[in-house]
Amino acid sequence: MFDLDGTLVHTAPEIAQAANWMLADLGKPILPIAQVQSYIGEGAVKLIKRCLTGDLHAEPDAKLFETAENIFFAHYANNVVASKPFDGVEAGLQAAQNKGYKLACVTNKPAQFTQPLLQSSGLDAYFEMVVSGDTLPKKKPDPMQLHHICAQLKIDEFEALLVGDSDTDVNAARAAGCFIITVPYGYNQGRAIDNSMVDATINDLTELTSLLTN
Repeated sequence: MFDLDGTLVHTAPEIAQAANWMLADLGKPILPIAQVQSYIGEGAVKLIKRCLTGDLHAEPDAKLFETAENIFFAHYANNVVASKPFDGVEAGLQAAQNKGYKLACVTNKPAQFTQPLLQSSGLDAYFEMVVSGDTLPKKKPDPMQLHHICAQLKIDEFEALLVGDSDTDVNAARAAGCFIITVPYGYNQGRAIDNSMVDATINDLTELTSLLTN
């Protein structure tokens, strides 16, 4: 199982652009890309709230949030397909597919953005299953998405692996009873991942299959 934002595709520039268009429409100051990137990982709702408040946990005015959400979704729909995969992603997915692994994408991104992004980047062909942030009632770090994928693909959790870039992925995998491998180049709210909590770290996806066969 593969996380999307920050693991497979470098989406931060386009998310930041859409967020800043939203803020400009609302008459608010725009934010540095690095700051918006630090807000990525727990779904669009939290991203928008963080952009409005400048805080990871604060709640904006409800009416303001509703307006902002509609604006953000409209802008992001116009540039989501501009994001590109990270180096090594396609080669790594192809190698895993050639080895006969069942591959799934699991993301907190809403489906209306997940599917166009996977299609435009050419990654959709690698996945037997895609679970987005609004596919189920709960999303990462809750383990529901991972349990669902394992059940649908008839794989025991202890034989499943999540590749991700954040504490959200680590916590979801641990809660589900799956293995977790992380990449160092993604989005983790500006923090380094605690390597003691993961099974392995790879520089990019081209290292994945050799690690699994060792």
